[in-house]
Amino acid sequence: QVHLVESGGGLVQPGGSLRLSCSASGFSLNYYAIGWFRQAPGKEREGVSCITRSDSYTYYGDSVKGRFTISRDVAKNTVYLQMNRLKPDDTAVYYCAAGPSTRRCLDGGLYDYWGQGTQVTVSS
Repeated sequence: QVHLVESGGGLVQPGGSLRLSCSASGFSLNYYAIGWFRQAPGKEREGVSCITRSDSYTYYGDSVKGRFTISRDVAKNTVYLQMNRLKPDDTAVYYCAAGPSTRRCLDGGLYDYWGQGTQVTVSS
């Protein structure tokens, strides 16, 4: 059975940092594009960042460019999202997803597997 699990969310002050982790059981993440998405109350889901198979390409949403970094640890079967200089607008539930490797990997509609999400709250 395929499971994706996000962790690392929490409450942080503006300007702070968090690192989210996306780990898998039942399959290897290394054969998939992995995306991070977020959804705030009353807003549509937003593509935050994604990394293609073999780490050939990484993509970032305009609102997080220069602040967030996606990376993959092959040995740990885990993908990370390092989030720096967090803002209150970054507050949302963050989801990771696995899907076919494509340069359109910020399109959530392309993904097959989703985690349950982890809450990130940026507030003073």
